[in-house]
Amino acid sequence: MKKLYEEFKAFVLRGNILDLAVAVVLGAAFAGVVKTFTDGILMPIVAAIFGKPNFDSLTLDIGDGVILYGTFISAVVNFLIVAAALFLVLKAASKMMRQKQVDAGPTEVELLTEIRDALRAQRT
Repeated sequence: MKKLYEEFKAFVLRGNILDLAVAVVLGAAFAGVVKTFTDGILMPIVAAIFGKPNFDSLTLDIGDGVILYGTFISAVVNFLIVAAALFLVLKAASKMMRQKQVDAGPTEVELLTEIRDALRAQRT
């Protein structure tokens, strides 16, 4: 039983699992921010332009069925906001990572290449 506990503990405390847990929590919090932005800022602008408070009221009646295409449009708008925000965050992170690499100096491959070239130069 103790071995099983140790294996489980090692599994849970691996870096990837913890990173994933943090990402899920942040993603859920970010979804709340996006929903608040959409409901509190974006949709009132849509209401001012189109005369409806949100897209959810857009429907299409076919016989006895109702197609709620406005709900789909709202979901697409939320998705596009999340995608744009993630794009900007990843772009900024990538820029910071590149800056960090520049500040860090030459890479391991570059150093090894320099050593190889210096050894070749000594032989000739």
